[in-house]
Amino acid sequence: MDVTQLAAVDTARAARVLSDVRSATLSGRRAPVAPRPVIGQSWARMLRSGVDPDHDFRSGLLPRDEVQRRRETSALRHVLPVLREGLLSVADVAHHIMVVADEEGRVLWREGSAPVLRKADGLGFELGADWREDVVGTNGVGTPAVTRRPVQVFAAEHFVRSHAAWTCAGAPLTDPRDGRLIGVVDVSGPLETMHPATLAWVDSVAKLAEARLREMHLESLERLRAVAAPVLARLTGRALVVDRDGWTAALTGMPYTKRVALPKSPSPGRTWLPALGLCSVEPLAGGWLVRPADEPVPRGATRIVLDLGHARRWSVEVSGAAGGWSRELSPRHAELLYLLAVHRSGRSAAELAADVFGDPARTVTVRAEMSRVRRYLGGLLEHRPYRFRDDADVEVLVPDDPADLLPHSAAVANRRAGVRAP
Repeated sequence: MDVTQLAAVDTARAARVLSDVRSATLSGRRAPVAPRPVIGQSWARMLRSGVDPDHDFRSGLLPRDEVQRRRETSALRHVLPVLREGLLSVADVAHHIMVVADEEGRVLWREGSAPVLRKADGLGFELGADWREDVVGTNGVGTPAVTRRPVQVFAAEHFVRSHAAWTCAGAPLTDPRDGRLIGVVDVSGPLETMHPATLAWVDSVAKLAEARLREMHLESLERLRAVAAPVLARLTGRALVVDRDGWTAALTGMPYTKRVALPKSPSPGRTWLPALGLCSVEPLAGGWLVRPADEPVPRGATRIVLDLGHARRWSVEVSGAAGGWSRELSPRHAELLYLLAVHRSGRSAAELAADVFGDPARTVTVRAEMSRVRRYLGGLLEHRPYRFRDDADVEVLVPDDPADLLPHSAAVANRRAGVRAP
């Protein structure tokens, strides 16, 4: 029986076992039971980053007006009703609280059992608090944000000793359109309230919230499509209508393009867009009318900066004679572009499948992802094999500690360990 199974029948005994495991592991001694892999990996990250396991460090709380500003601009506000309906009633009865944090680990909402909220205050688990893993150690907010998977942290699995009387289960919330992390939802409480089904419950509600975001996106595109129809009917030549984030609602005279990479702050006029070249851009209610010009795409010297220096947020920035733009990357796209940056001579679909999945037969999945990547990098990527264009200057920004590079990626972990994919 592992420790999580033991916790279901004897919470106190499981807590004692985990305390022994933690003490032995952090002191370099042989532990009576190995920590769960997700916990052991998190502890290793904490030791590398210098988090003190014996002292409770707390960064400053965000001012109340900044918390409110983040609430009003975060996509999380759209799914709060789903999270509340799915989690709050049970959490209150079970003496838990629901916590919703943004992609930076800042607590934006806290609701549930009043006595447990007071106990959370004593841990610094307050509105505006910073619960990133590299600030407060292994926990149910910061660790799911790094691993991009649901994680339950029970008792002494918390890296910081003062959190050992607490248990939490958190699941990442991602933008269903592109996989970008937008926050984490967590259910927490005193360790004696722990139940092994809590993690599955939180994860299922997180998936319902993501489904609601997907539904809202489709509804907004449908509204924009109604606006676009009479506009496109009057035009000749190539044109498309996209929402404010570049997602296509309607088009005419050209093959379907799922998304167009727009500048960070688009403005009316002529601009160069990846994959489309020089375009005229005009505002519409809820989006933009984009009309590609019949002019060749400039192919002068291009600089590509792949920024992987952060634990949870990665981006690609392109600059050249025609201007510049940047785009946030999903975990999978960050991983694929890193592999292409390392292998400048290129990788076949089978080689990328072996790198990423350990299975060279999974080429269909790789080709689908690379097709999505090429929608925004356009002519900057070649294929057969997949590679950056030869005249592109590619720079990769990485964390100070190589072990913090794309912690979700098995391909990067294998490369770090010197294992070559077949």
